[in-house]
Amino acid sequence: METENHKSGYISIIGNPNVGKSTLMNALIGKDLSITTHKAQTTRHRILGIVNGNHFQMVLSDTPGVIKPVYEMQSSMMNFVKEALVDADILIYMVTVEDLGLKEPAFLERIKKSKVPLLILINKIDTVSQAILEKCVDYWKKEIPQATLFPISALTGFYIPELLEHLLTLLPLSPPYFPKDQMTDKPERFFVNEAIREQILEHYSQEIPYAVEVVTESFKEEITLIKINAVILVERETQKGIIIGHKGSSLKRVGIGARKSLETFFGKQIHLELFVKVAKNWRNNSQQLRRFGYSN
Repeated sequence: METENHKSGYISIIGNPNVGKSTLMNALIGKDLSITTHKAQTTRHRILGIVNGNHFQMVLSDTPGVIKPVYEMQSSMMNFVKEALVDADILIYMVTVEDLGLKEPAFLERIKKSKVPLLILINKIDTVSQAILEKCVDYWKKEIPQATLFPISALTGFYIPELLEHLLTLLPLSPPYFPKDQMTDKPERFFVNEAIREQILEHYSQEIPYAVEVVTESFKEEITLIKINAVILVERETQKGIIIGHKGSSLKRVGIGARKSLETFFGKQIHLELFVKVAKNWRNNSQQLRRFGYSN
């Protein structure tokens, strides 16, 4: 590796909830680091995904969808987005064909004033007509004229290779920020928590998934097996009953789905034990939020 010709940079992906930010990052790095569901606010943390080549390193930031915070937890989520705005070498503002602005206009103004290269990715173009797409492109050209526009489909991979090539041209000259064999900044336990939370987002409705946090209490790795004990935390006793289900059936379904996902992720057999506990009002509890990695 020739350090003097090496390119590295932080590329932050920002947008409304459910526009496909996590799907995009997974497509760019070639591995499912961020969980993706049809529900909004799936991503709660800032997750770094690292793409390495002989002469480059892209550090991609997947961020929570921009919202107006209601809970202290959501305020912390928006702080992750602000951090990603500040340290970006390249900024990706991701929209869908239905998006005409951010849910928090102040963030859009900060994006417009950004001094770094700015890309607007219009995602989910496979779901609309050419006329609707052209209308969307025209809107964003007028709204942020300094940005480079890319119509893409993160789900199908349309225009992802071309996007990667373009990002490479924008990376600044710099030595790598992380070891070349590193794919993310998060520890193994984080991805266990996310795999379990993904199953909860998929299988429960209404408020339940948003009132849930997951903590991995034990992670013991052997040659061919990983033994994991994790706790699903909810805010009320009634939610605990819903998570567990009749004779434990709902919890068992979550466990089976998470185990399959984790076996694919780690490439090993997984033994997973799940427990459910109540942590009242944790989304507005500063001490609990620090414990879960939301606050400094």
